[in-house]
Amino acid sequence: MGHRLAGVVERWMPSPFLFAILLSYVVFVVGIAVEGTGPGQMVGFWFDGFWAFLSFAMQMTLILMTGFVIAYHPRVNGVLQKLTEFPSSPGQAVVLVGVFSMAIAWVHWGFSLILGAIFAREMGKTALENDIDVHYPLLAVAGYMGLGLTWHWGLSGSAPLALATPGNDFIEAGVIDGVVPTTQTIFSSYALSLTVLSILFAAAMLYLLSPSPKRARPITDYVDESELTDSATEEHGESPEPTPDGGTVSPAERIDNSRLLGAIIALTGVAYVAYLFATDGLDALTLNVVNFGFLFAGLAIYQRPSLYRERFGEAAESAAGIILLFPFFAGIQGMMNASGLSETFAQTLLDVSTQATFPVVAWLVGSVVNLFVPSGGGEWIVLGPSIIAAAQDLGVPVGKATIAYAVGDAHTNLLNPFWALPLLAITGVKAREMFGYAVAMLLLLVPFLAVALYVLPY
Repeated sequence: MGHRLAGVVERWMPSPFLFAILLSYVVFVVGIAVEGTGPGQMVGFWFDGFWAFLSFAMQMTLILMTGFVIAYHPRVNGVLQKLTEFPSSPGQAVVLVGVFSMAIAWVHWGFSLILGAIFAREMGKTALENDIDVHYPLLAVAGYMGLGLTWHWGLSGSAPLALATPGNDFIEAGVIDGVVPTTQTIFSSYALSLTVLSILFAAAMLYLLSPSPKRARPITDYVDESELTDSATEEHGESPEPTPDGGTVSPAERIDNSRLLGAIIALTGVAYVAYLFATDGLDALTLNVVNFGFLFAGLAIYQRPSLYRERFGEAAESAAGIILLFPFFAGIQGMMNASGLSETFAQTLLDVSTQATFPVVAWLVGSVVNLFVPSGGGEWIVLGPSIIAAAQDLGVPVGKATIAYAVGDAHTNLLNPFWALPLLAITGVKAREMFGYAVAMLLLLVPFLAVALYVLPY
């Protein structure tokens, strides 16, 4: 099944940028047909949407870039290279990359996206050296599984962190009376059980999807062999300390490369995050705290301010596709939100749900809308009020409803190439070359997630 789907997707799937353009037209037409909105109004909604979530876009970009910088540190990359030596078969290689990606995504989605991509590339290189016939596009899918499954109910999940942030938009709008702490979402037994079971099930499916050796295509079919001699450690390793060239190092250079100054400010930031958790416990976990913590954790690892700045320059390149596409998807979101299309869709499904089926319905809502608005937090701003209001009417805990929505939002990332852009750049595969197997994973997860969301107790 995976092999056949891969062939269809490779033949028909457009580039991620064109994907965003086509979706823009689809939402434009549907908004006119369903909501009766005029074409001029829809264009206005599209324009307004482009700029509606600039602050959130910066938060998402920072999450990605901090994850990139830490993932590309030589010590971190060295650990990944050692891990690639453990598998002795194609199935084991794919499962190890997938489990690693899903586990790390629970901690930090940006970290997982970059580390998963690097791990998939390093695994492809080691498999080639050890004559293991692993299918490289499936390795890329395994490296992407964190974004396609576990990230949104983990420590950097946009929806649960938004509800846990004091003075958030939902409190201001009167949707909820106060913050919903992460003990009711991320750290609830419902979410934790779902995480463990999902990783186990997805790992089994990745193993079964591994094609036979004669169908497997190695990394050299996608990455020039000459590029494989340069490891991520060599390309992104620590730069040497500045040395005098016919003279002394200038005071400015000494300051730029001062490990003392870098360490002091880094430890200050890390210490403050520790203080927040010591005083507020797990309820201190918000999107800003996550970004703040990883920003200064990265500086603590690199220490030298100039080197840390250089690594952020490299990280910016990996975020270029997201920076380009985010406004377009924000424009799509603007049309769906302002025209009432997203609320109409969400309410139509929520109206037919019961207390027992509500988590499954919330998952479906998040899944479908995520195809058009692949921004978990931005989408939650639009759909959250309807989902929370319906949950409260049915007596479903807000924390449970939020996690169910988050599952759907993550799940259909396996169909939308938006968040895979950095992974595609690192692995060297094209979206259409890997998303056939991603779609296979998406379909295989459907019955499992439906049953798990329905039967797991909260």
